[in-house]
Amino acid sequence: MNARAALFDLYGDHLRSRGGRASVAALVRLLAPLDIAPPAVRTAVSRMVRQGWLTPTRLPQGPGYEVTPRCVRRLDETALRIYRVGTITWTGRWHILVVGPVRERPRRERLKADLAFLGYAPLSDTTWIGPRPSPELGALLAGEDIRADRFDAVLDGDPRALVARTWDLDGLGSAYEEWLSRAVDLIGALPGDAADDRVFATRSRLLHGWRNFLFRDPGLPADLLPPGWPGEKARAYFEQEAARLLPAAAAFVDRHLTEP
Repeated sequence: MNARAALFDLYGDHLRSRGGRASVAALVRLLAPLDIAPPAVRTAVSRMVRQGWLTPTRLPQGPGYEVTPRCVRRLDETALRIYRVGTITWTGRWHILVVGPVRERPRRERLKADLAFLGYAPLSDTTWIGPRPSPELGALLAGEDIRADRFDAVLDGDPRALVARTWDLDGLGSAYEEWLSRAVDLIGALPGDAADDRVFATRSRLLHGWRNFLFRDPGLPADLLPPGWPGEKARAYFEQEAARLLPAAAAFVDRHLTEP
């Protein structure tokens, strides 16, 4: 787990509900159980400021950083998908995105990663498809200054065949099974009387591994997934253990946020 990813997880899972801000010293203390050194934390924070995710602020405990409106939108969208807040329904329609030419390779690669995070997959170099419009899409395209035509469409054909061609469900299913096996080992290694800093570290690693599926799983409707989809068993285990470990992890966060 690198420092930048750990900071996103920390802000999204704990700090977002606590005002979205923390002192530099608190960030260093909170990431210490994950073996992330102070220089790495400060470097990652600086990078996130340059990218528009964090902004400097002055707190009673000293200099700190708070989330920007852009970061709030991303964290809220992420939380909806991590914890499946509310019921995700599918209307039977697909969201189609036809992107204008992007000549610079770094921008193309960044766009590709961001669209995948939002649940879209490429049908061609310029055409992307998703099971529903992402609320973050407009801000993403505007931020990258990319022109795109958007369509709401019904497939003339078998949606299961489309899904099988467009997303690697076999690979995704295997990834879920592998993650579940490792998660069981991770949780099993945590003693029942573990200190809250160790509980925080274990829960953070559990969350980080689960969060990686946001870049791979578009949140397809259940009726388009294979029977016995392993993602459901993996999700049930994640939600059970994340909730069980939350009180001790939250106590660790609260203690270190208020220290000078």
